[in-house]
Amino acid sequence: MTGMTRSSGGLDDRRKRLLFRCWHRGTREMDLILGRFAETAIASLTDDELAELEHLIEVPDPDLYAALSGDIAMGSRYSGPLFDRIKAFRPGEQGE
Repeated sequence: MTGMTRSSGGLDDRRKRLLFRCWHRGTREMDLILGRFAETAIASLTDDELAELEHLIEVPDPDLYAALSGDIAMGSRYSGPLFDRIKAFRPGEQGE
């Protein structure tokens, strides 16, 4: 079970692929962080934000989790507004 509650119906192929990849990271913690964020935001992300997300999900889970939890600083190559949104995201608290 993935935990995904949003249907990918109505999304273009790029968004469907990203939604799937965010929910199937390899570690449960990252599935929950990125999957929940993607469920909430995927339909409204701009093309630039989609590209940023595609780039960000290439970061290995341990490194990305450590950066999102504040244990390490995210390298400038990967940090940006979308990373900051994901880091600040709390399901149910934001009206995205």
